[in-house]
Amino acid sequence: MTTTCHANLTLPCPIAPYVPHQRGMCLLDSILRVDAECLRAQVVPTEADVFATALGIPGWVGLEWMAQAVAAWAGVQERAEDRPPLVGFLLGSRRYDCSREYFLFGSQVLVDIKQDFRAANGLAAFHCQLLDEHENPLASAVLSVFQPDSEEALAAMQKGEQP
Repeated sequence: MTTTCHANLTLPCPIAPYVPHQRGMCLLDSILRVDAECLRAQVVPTEADVFATALGIPGWVGLEWMAQAVAAWAGVQERAEDRPPLVGFLLGSRRYDCSREYFLFGSQVLVDIKQDFRAANGLAAFHCQLLDEHENPLASAVLSVFQPDSEEALAAMQKGEQP
């Protein structure tokens, strides 16, 4: 099923154009749904994944999947304004609770994120969940993130200057 969202995306669509990750570090496959506050992404773990082990993808990688879904949501918002995705930072997580030691290869995982708040200074919090293909919960957390408002602000941060 193909749908169009507020950013004129035809969904589902590949996630890579909306996250600033390179060299195999874009871990999610596609965006299934997105709006002004939420995003649903999908990943199907494979043996080729950078974090793959003989048993599957370690459960702690789910936290990175959540963070990349937040990055994709922010990238969609930027693209809707004809701007490229910006770099953001995961500041921390609260209550990452994962029911899986490993995510199995070939099993679809849905990543749902919902913005709880976003301040004018770039700080934000998102409630995140991982679900199996039947929408049973696998993991949850609240992520605290920060996104500088421009490339200049990011460059100043990297130099240790006040923007």
